[in-house]
Amino acid sequence: RFEITPEGIKRTEDVDPTKPHSVHGAWIYIAVAGVLVSAALFFLGRYSASPRQSEAGTNKSIAVLPFATLSDDRNDAYFADGVQDQILTNLAKVSDLKVISHTSVRQYKTGAERNMREIGKQLEVAYIVEGSVQRSRDRLRINAQLIDARTDTHVWAETYDRTAADLFAIQSELAQSIVAQLKAKLSPQQK
Repeated sequence: RFEITPEGIKRTEDVDPTKPHSVHGAWIYIAVAGVLVSAALFFLGRYSASPRQSEAGTNKSIAVLPFATLSDDRNDAYFADGVQDQILTNLAKVSDLKVISHTSVRQYKTGAERNMREIGKQLEVAYIVEGSVQRSRDRLRINAQLIDARTDTHVWAETYDRTAADLFAIQSELAQSIVAQLKAKLSPQQK
């Protein structure tokens, strides 16, 4: 057997029995307390920093919800899906943004009541893009809004009235405006 002494670890038979055992016990308690405090500080630091890091990481996270179709033509529903998908794709090209996939946002179809805070929590995003598409012959009207899901407030909104031939330009402008609002960094290739 061994004992911890002020001089270090010694065999039990080498420890001076005239010294009180409370000194030996005190060192054990100090050592155990030190280990426990160190472990507590380690876990406190590790797990208290994690939410801050994940919160900071989601500041540039975004979901593009399905766009509403305001036209009477049923074919425009496919058109609205295409607009949403292209905006999502344009945003996904920006490496500074975390963009939620089309599959994950598909469940938030228009028509049902949308609670932006709840959707933001479910998708773990800070921002949500929603909008509507209206087409009449060769004219388009696309409304888009960028919403801070944490506060359910509008950050940015824009209406684009153009010809159908300008659709790709509208989608690019819309994505650029959102990137500018989120202050996302673009590489030269992404610009």
